[in-house]
Amino acid sequence: MRKLKLDELNRLSVSAYKSINKLPVTVVLDNIRSAHNVGAFFRTSDALAISKIVLCGITARPPHKEINKAAIGATETVFWEYHKHCHEYLETLDKSIYHIMAIEQTDHSVKLGNFDIRAYKDKHLVLVYGNEVEGVSDEAIALADESIEIEQYGTKHSFNVSVCAGISLWAITHQMRALAASD
Repeated sequence: MRKLKLDELNRLSVSAYKSINKLPVTVVLDNIRSAHNVGAFFRTSDALAISKIVLCGITARPPHKEINKAAIGATETVFWEYHKHCHEYLETLDKSIYHIMAIEQTDHSVKLGNFDIRAYKDKHLVLVYGNEVEGVSDEAIALADESIEIEQYGTKHSFNVSVCAGISLWAITHQMRALAASD
């Protein structure tokens, strides 16, 4: 076994990536404090071919040195937009097209391991991730159709938000790709 070299990975060029079909998933960042975390969201969203990122509130926006450090170029490939208030953006979404999911621990959250994409195969998913201290805002939770919680087994009660994104986005997009392949 040997590690593959970069030229063996057959990665898309920026122009080729921009032209491929993206998954019907929008990532919404609700007041993320760390620009490094924002950069990690860009990098993960590029890797999984997410449609777009919506940056809200105090969330840092490109171009930004700290975002670029973690994103390593993904700010050039992932479409993004900014809105001052997360809840105002969510209020504009047509619920017949979009399914809003707060990635948050709530009294009605569904465990990520129990989430079944088949119920939403005709919807565009909107995944809302919250502030590193306060989580998803109460206003955004009130507009969510459901909340998804990542199971945890240790003494801590939360993951870093960018780790949470990696886990949840991979699990959800993996199900989306498997469902599309079976059709």
